[in-house]
Amino acid sequence: MRELVALLSDLPFDIRLLSDIPGASLPEETEGTYRGNALLKARAAARLSGWLALADDSGIEVDALGGLPGVRSARFGGPGLDDRARCGRLLDALRDVPTEQRTARFRCVIAVVEPGGREDVVASAVEGVILDAPRGTAGFGYDPLFFYPPLGRSFAELSDTEKAAVGHRGRAVAAARPLLRECYTAQPDV
Repeated sequence: MRELVALLSDLPFDIRLLSDIPGASLPEETEGTYRGNALLKARAAARLSGWLALADDSGIEVDALGGLPGVRSARFGGPGLDDRARCGRLLDALRDVPTEQRTARFRCVIAVVEPGGREDVVASAVEGVILDAPRGTAGFGYDPLFFYPPLGRSFAELSDTEKAAVGHRGRAVAAARPLLRECYTAQPDV
């Protein structure tokens, strides 16, 4: 959430988290696609708040694992694991896979939903390679394992500004900006 809020901070919106609404919570991610989960969450947020809502779903797809963990990235390895344990589980799954076959991508889908029913979806992906061991201390999730060749560093070694410029979520937010500006300018003055 912090990453999304930072990426959207320059837009003319009063950004609120769903946790700011007493009793509100997101539905369980039950869809089989990023698009489905992003829409599920954005629809719920728009319905619960009565406001324009934005939600994302993202994950890491490793080619040597047939695209896994994919849409289940946050739950990879089983329930109750933290980021470090999930990274460990991914490294275990790739133990005998040579570097040249560790190609992967981060994917992000953002859904923007208005309470009146309009829905828009944008997506982005960024290509990289899974490292043999974690590198860097910034970021979260699989960032320490995701090596981004154009910059020669893992996502966990990038500054927030660098990651926003080249990362899957930053690119997806950039694609959503025109939609958000259009929604903002279409709203009547309050």
